Amino acid sequence: MKPTHSLALALAITCGSAAAAAAADTKQSMLFDEIPIGSWSTSAELGAITTSGNTVGTSVTGKIDARQELDDWSNQYIFSGYFKEDETTNDDGEKVRERSAERFSASAKAAYKLMADHEKLFVLASHVNDKFGAYTKYSTLAVGHGSRWYQSSDKSVDVEIGPGYFSGTNDAGESEHGLTVRGAAAMKWKISQSAMFTQTISVERGTSNTHSIAETALSTKINGTMQMKAAFSARNDTRVPDDKKNTDTQTSLTLVYSF
Repeated sequence: MKPTHSLALALAITCGSAAAAAAADTKQSMLFDEIPIGSWSTSAELGAITTSGNTVGTSVTGKIDARQELDDWSNQYIFSGYFKEDETTNDDGEKVRERSAERFSASAKAAYKLMADHEKLFVLASHVNDKFGAYTKYSTLAVGHGSRWYQSSDKSVDVEIGPGYFSGTNDAGESEHGLTVRGAAAMKWKISQSAMFTQTISVERGTSNTHSIAETALSTKINGTMQMKAAFSARNDTRVPDDKKNTDTQTSLTLVYSF
């Protein structure tokens, strides 16, 4: 082999090794719950249960969660829905299907990144339509500061706090609105390469009502894009009409597709 060819081959090997090492360093520097700058991370989940025989009914739950990372902003958009139909017998002895649950919610959050890592200022808007809930409509606008309280190779804890404003209509048709103080926390634990545990909670305290939402979830990977997710969620309002309960809960098992 000629000396010039040997030199070219050596340079190619050296450059290739350097590029691979740089790529490996970049991959290692990314935290387990981060997404690359300039990209989207979207997941869509769906679960359904249909029963027949002595008990006839159908329930469907779904959710779309989209995150966007930019140089200066982190944005998140969430849409979820749930409905349930049961077959009942009316006063005439006829079997009819009746809707016993129907809830849709949407939220959008824009967070501006500060100089310190994982320090952000955010604006959050959310709206819930719950036909059979203690509040049939509930809208929130909040601003505040978010930070990461804990970070390790497999765990993270994020906390948010700030003032807000809510407007709602309860089941009795009464309208309510006023200022609130909102606090939220989210914990993620990467149990293994294929399993993730998450716990989220948010509390909005107003002059007449305290509204809180919590979810505990465990997801496991089926393949590169599909996951199975088991979750338990609870919604609580301290002030509700006399014929309504303070807490609504939901246990779900869904398939999640990430792209």
